[in-house]
Amino acid sequence: MSVLQGARIVVGVAGGIAAYKAADLVSKLVQAGALVDVILTAHAREFVTPLTFGALSQRPVWADLWEPTGMAAARHIELAAAAQALLVAPATANTIARLAHGLADDMLAAVALATTAPLLIAPAMEHHMLQHPATQANLALLAARGAHIIPPETGRLASGEIGTGRLPETATLLGALRQVVGRGGDLAGRRVVVTAGGTQEALDPVRYIGNRSSGRQGFALAEAARDRGAQVTLIAGATALPTPYGVTRIDALTAAAMRAAVLAACVEADALVMSAAVADFTPIAVAEHKIKKREVASSDGADLVLRLQRTPDILADLDAVRAQYPGLIRVGFAAETREVAAAGRDKLARKGLDLVVANDVSQPDSGFGSATNTVTLFHKDGRTEALPSLPKTAVAAHIWDAVVALLAQR
Repeated sequence: MSVLQGARIVVGVAGGIAAYKAADLVSKLVQAGALVDVILTAHAREFVTPLTFGALSQRPVWADLWEPTGMAAARHIELAAAAQALLVAPATANTIARLAHGLADDMLAAVALATTAPLLIAPAMEHHMLQHPATQANLALLAARGAHIIPPETGRLASGEIGTGRLPETATLLGALRQVVGRGGDLAGRRVVVTAGGTQEALDPVRYIGNRSSGRQGFALAEAARDRGAQVTLIAGATALPTPYGVTRIDALTAAAMRAAVLAACVEADALVMSAAVADFTPIAVAEHKIKKREVASSDGADLVLRLQRTPDILADLDAVRAQYPGLIRVGFAAETREVAAAGRDKLARKGLDLVVANDVSQPDSGFGSATNTVTLFHKDGRTEALPSLPKTAVAAHIWDAVVALLAQR
């Protein structure tokens, strides 16, 4: 279940051209199961209408603190008390200044002053306005008070110039909300390391030996741990996936680089989930230049012989120096095409793991790149859990449930 399911989120929309993007944010929050209350500033209503957000949220939209019925004036305290997070997106220079200096002259500012919920600020404005010392000082003041500043993105601005000041994409805003709402979860205060994606072992400057891993399961694991309050280090092999918000990413494209990154990251970690598809073999020698067919053809005109050597076994190396990582929960993955159960149990015992997640990657709902996974969990105490085909986000939840139970025993 999403950490946003049932969460009370207040979205404040200020008067910038990026206000239209807030409609997509509200839509995605509602789809995630959140209860969303939208507050529009007076200038926001110059760009978007309350009707848009009312249709998306299926809730009243608040705009004028001074409307004649008095309902808004009374309602701002209720909104402030119920909120689990207040996100201002876009946050203009004017709104940022008003929030920083504690003004309470409209509905959004009044709710911001009255709430004890986390305040998230997503600045969006022309880049010179963002870089102005006054704006930077106001952002620093808000951050010092505990506000979460979501960094704006760089790209083409409404002025036509290229610079930093774009409202972050909806996925980034959702990630920030999920991190904040989940900060008190069952992994709060824990440090976890997750590996994801495949490695690439170079043959020459052009070619490499790799595999079909997309990294989707590992990235789902990283996001799920963040949503449960963990401090997450994601060690990524070859993958095109964007870094989840709030997650520390380390790129490690080869087996050797991943080994070094894992050993370093696990020093202060509570758990390691090794979901990356690490190459088992690497070329003994890497050609300095691109290998040409005509230069390597044998007597029959076709063959290229490669000499390979074993790569380091990261989990086995961790087991060999177990004393250096006291209390570390270690979870391995076994991606197989036959005899999955036997391979899972063997890996569990041979590498001294606490849990092995095994799957048959030859199956269409369980292979590399699939949105779903069908896995079996092999526990150190002998239990076996065969899960049905599930979205990789749901598989990640099951794995962290098992890790949380193991952490409770230590």
